Amino acid sequence: MSKEIYKVLLVDDEPWNRDIIRNLGEWNELGLVVCGEAEDGEQAIQMVKALQPHLIITDMRMPGSDGVELMQTLSSQYPEIKVVVVSGYDDFNYAKHALRYRAADYLLKPVNPDELNATLAKCSHELDKAATAPEVWEAYPASFAGEFSLFQQQARLRFNDLNLTSLREWFHQLEQKLEQNEVRRPRQLGRAVYELQNMLDELCVSNGLFDRPEEGVLPPASALGSIRAAVEWISASYYQALEQLIAQRKYKNKLNLEEVKQYMQQHCMEMITLEQLAQIFFVSKEYLSKAFKKEYDVNVTDYVVQLRMTKAKEWVMDDQIPFKHIAEMTGYEDVSYFYRVFKKHFGVSPGEMRKGQPKLSNPFPE
Repeated sequence: MSKEIYKVLLVDDEPWNRDIIRNLGEWNELGLVVCGEAEDGEQAIQMVKALQPHLIITDMRMPGSDGVELMQTLSSQYPEIKVVVVSGYDDFNYAKHALRYRAADYLLKPVNPDELNATLAKCSHELDKAATAPEVWEAYPASFAGEFSLFQQQARLRFNDLNLTSLREWFHQLEQKLEQNEVRRPRQLGRAVYELQNMLDELCVSNGLFDRPEEGVLPPASALGSIRAAVEWISASYYQALEQLIAQRKYKNKLNLEEVKQYMQQHCMEMITLEQLAQIFFVSKEYLSKAFKKEYDVNVTDYVVQLRMTKAKEWVMDDQIPFKHIAEMTGYEDVSYFYRVFKKHFGVSPGEMRKGQPKLSNPFPE
């Protein structure tokens, strides 16, 4: 059976940006074809009606109807269309909107060809899976669609923290949210379960669980008969995978400090404490602290600060990003505290650095 070809719509007010995406994409190999191009969100919606694309790659900053407005409309009226956001700078508000309106990915300009094609391959794979579903899932009520996307991020954090108790509480809350928003028809529940299963697949791969037993299994009709049945069916897969991950981490012969370091690099913008890390990797905090300092000549807390400040410096040098957003993106809710940490780390305040103080060498050791 030949693979279905999926249509892609490019949205950007700059023609040369659209040319770059068109030239970098491995369209034929991935079963994709560029079916059209639009200059802003309003034109894009008109082309969606005419061309019925499966995937949209859009810029966020455009005159007229921008990417945020486009994603709002797509989320409420065309939830089945996948969206990849491309932006010229890493803006916190845009990233937040991309999450809220279920963007498949968020890429920065200049676009990296490998990242672009990896994202396209993921979208093509997910479209294949959706095409093989026994029925077309229904859209959620508008009140639930954006909330569910953000809510899923909490489950992701709880899974990565190996917090089984917290994950059980999350599924209890999910059941309540589905009830409150009257998401109870089988085709709506099917969509929710399907999205959660895709997220679990990603979590398993990123955590090294390649042999999860039920990967790719669609929910049986009996699991979509009620909210409780749907939640019980998908939560069982999450609990099984998380218990497997806990066992894998718990019974390793010795602590892999490189794994700890990689985990910190991936989660440095979140609240990371020595106690949390010790719990996640099943060692005492005293042992982890001494081993990490001995291996990398820096303590855990200072390493997290170095990671955050390295990223903060990149954003500070972009005068389009407000300092308040930079503080939030680097995990500091208190802006004044962020200023103090930044000045202590670099010797100058964010404002002084942005105004053209000599660019200091990166203190973060390779």
